[in-house]
Amino acid sequence: MDGAGSRPPNTSPMEPLLFKRSATLAAAALLSSATLASANDWTNWRGPLQNGVSLEHYTNAGKLSDTPAWTYAARGRGAPVVVDGKVVLWGYKGETTDLIELLTVLDAKTGKKLWEVEISDYLSDSIYNRYSIGAPTVDPETKRIYLVSNAGVFVCYELDGTKVFELPLMENLGRMTFPNSRVGSPVIEGDLVIIHFIFSNWGADGPAADRVYGFDKKTGELVWWSLPGVSPPVDSSFSTPVLETRDNKRVMYFTTGCGNLVCVNARSGRPYWKMPLCKNGMNPSVVIHKDKIITIHGDENVDTSEKGRMTAVKIPETLVPPPPPGLEAATLPPGNEAWRNPICATSSSPVLVGDVVYQLTDGGELYAIDANNGRELWKKKLSNANLHSSPLYVDGLLYCPMMEGKLVVVKPGATDAEIVQEIKLDGGVAAQCLGAPVVCDGVLYVTTTEKFYAFPIPNDGIKVDPAPVPVIPAAGKAAALQIIPAEVVIMRGGRQSFRIRSVDANGLVVSDKVEGVKWESFIPPTAKVKATMDASFNEAGELVVAPDAKVSAGAFKATAPDGTFGTIRGRALKGLPITEDFEAYQLTEEFPADAQNPAYKFAYPPLPWIGARFKFQVMEKDGSKVFGKSFDRLLFQRGTVFVAPSNLSNYTMQADVMTDGSARSKADIGLINQRYLICLRGNANKLEISSNLERLAQTGAFKVSANTWYTLKTRVDVNADGSGVVRGKIWPKGQPEPEAWTVEAKVAKAHTQGSPGIFGFTPMNQKRVYLDNLSITENK
Repeated sequence: MDGAGSRPPNTSPMEPLLFKRSATLAAAALLSSATLASANDWTNWRGPLQNGVSLEHYTNAGKLSDTPAWTYAARGRGAPVVVDGKVVLWGYKGETTDLIELLTVLDAKTGKKLWEVEISDYLSDSIYNRYSIGAPTVDPETKRIYLVSNAGVFVCYELDGTKVFELPLMENLGRMTFPNSRVGSPVIEGDLVIIHFIFSNWGADGPAADRVYGFDKKTGELVWWSLPGVSPPVDSSFSTPVLETRDNKRVMYFTTGCGNLVCVNARSGRPYWKMPLCKNGMNPSVVIHKDKIITIHGDENVDTSEKGRMTAVKIPETLVPPPPPGLEAATLPPGNEAWRNPICATSSSPVLVGDVVYQLTDGGELYAIDANNGRELWKKKLSNANLHSSPLYVDGLLYCPMMEGKLVVVKPGATDAEIVQEIKLDGGVAAQCLGAPVVCDGVLYVTTTEKFYAFPIPNDGIKVDPAPVPVIPAAGKAAALQIIPAEVVIMRGGRQSFRIRSVDANGLVVSDKVEGVKWESFIPPTAKVKATMDASFNEAGELVVAPDAKVSAGAFKATAPDGTFGTIRGRALKGLPITEDFEAYQLTEEFPADAQNPAYKFAYPPLPWIGARFKFQVMEKDGSKVFGKSFDRLLFQRGTVFVAPSNLSNYTMQADVMTDGSARSKADIGLINQRYLICLRGNANKLEISSNLERLAQTGAFKVSANTWYTLKTRVDVNADGSGVVRGKIWPKGQPEPEAWTVEAKVAKAHTQGSPGIFGFTPMNQKRVYLDNLSITENK
């Protein structure tokens, strides 16, 4: 069929683009032709138009064959990407202890595996094998692959399988996990790769929030980060940012775990505005229609008790960053809502074709909505339910994978739609379709929880519309310094060099190298802990941590000869052995009384520790200063803290631990050793070794008495063949250490490194847990 003639009226896929062709714009000359993928490469899960629409058109296209050209035995819940004749797939294999995530590259024509890497899960909250809910991204310029795993391992690989970098976001930046396991996908903008998750880092960024991080796409160094919404969040979000040029700025739009639609500068991270829409986290990606952002959610609205809504939000003509200190973006007034429609989708993203939005709802219905006014054009029942999966629009047809394991092909019209084909995939209801399909070179790819499929679209020829080229504004006058890396960890005796470049007020690079800067310690005016990093800059511009430096954290400010400046922050840490008894902390802060607890004095947790703020405090207990679980926020009743770098290995941890409570009600306290949690479960009366509870849960019985101090000890031993043993023992404080371990867990593939940490869980913040006399030493 002819692609143009098969579309409903006013639905050319090119109409909604806020792009222009490079051949007619001098500004596009700033973007080398080498940075562009070919038009029919599918380098991100939303496609070349960022809205689920393909640029391919076919001569005499036929129906899909009920039999795929090939399949691959990989399970998944997301979408692949396709580039240079290769399919890049994120999936998993196994069921329980043997379950492992896979980054796989296949030959697009044959399905032959070219290479594959395994990525182990650890310390995650994932349940029911909810893995690979997201997608890899390929940079069109470098052809490098970017992926964030379920546990927050951020990896970059060359297309030939060579590893470029690997960043454990959980341990390095406090990236959190949730039982829904929604991960999403990175996006590429210029020389940046950008992600957003719920992070609980250190210092001012310790409180959990949906933060966005921009990394150098070639090195993995952090360039900037920001909080575009509000803290605390309500849930996670896997909404993929959508990019455009507006008001002479490169910006992106996405929804957050705090229920906001946000606009952020894609080059600097500066938040411009937010619009609260939902009382829960929002997951679908947005689409841009003219001067509006169209988004949808499936939870309670902020202004009514009704659940779910599709909303169009008018984009402000002028984008103004917040005033100093720039901690929170402006909130758009209700008048910026252009229209609303009461349809509901928890995690399925809309597809925009010209002036029509196509949306799969939670009830399994496909809607067509007029993007100009929100009016329903038609709806078609495709299934009884839908989760995550989004349609794909190709040459006049919508390909809709449904939750019960079928692929439905729909021909949309102006007032109705026709179901032209249904394909039941292997495995029946067990083979759930939860991701979006993608298309490249006339082949449709779709993932299920049982298998990966490649369906050719029969045709006599393929025509591909030119891929859009973003208009990159010209840089203006230098307004600030951008220092890379923006956050560092330096061990005692180590040093770190920096790249310093100037950027204009819109975050665009003016000069790649700025010399002659002067460095000084910097304490942000909003800092609750007025601290500095025990380090100094040498004549070469390197930040040096002396061999005897204090474990510390703080910021530095660099000022250029022209007066422009920028800041970085860092942590000075030490290797093994590590000890902490908390006696040096001054309890100068006061926690107010509540109905269950009197007021008390406390100190903020050690500043360099990841994830500690608002979860733990230094307080007095039994005449000593200890590390105690805080009760100020119920959201943080469960807390994970990392106290040292993620590259440590072969160490033994020991600490004194205690839980408040009674025989009927206690809490949990544990140590994290090399990505394994060894936890004293108070109510269960056991010592438990786990990493993800569905992957590993080994227990040893131990009677736990409330208000009693115990000594907890753990170590991990890794064998030459990659297997290992995780051990833990517990005994009353002050008594001789028993020879036998309370619990041991043998693992076939052991984690070989990981940050030492502390874990606490105080159900409903009723009973507190405490830790003291922490020591981390080399295995002996």
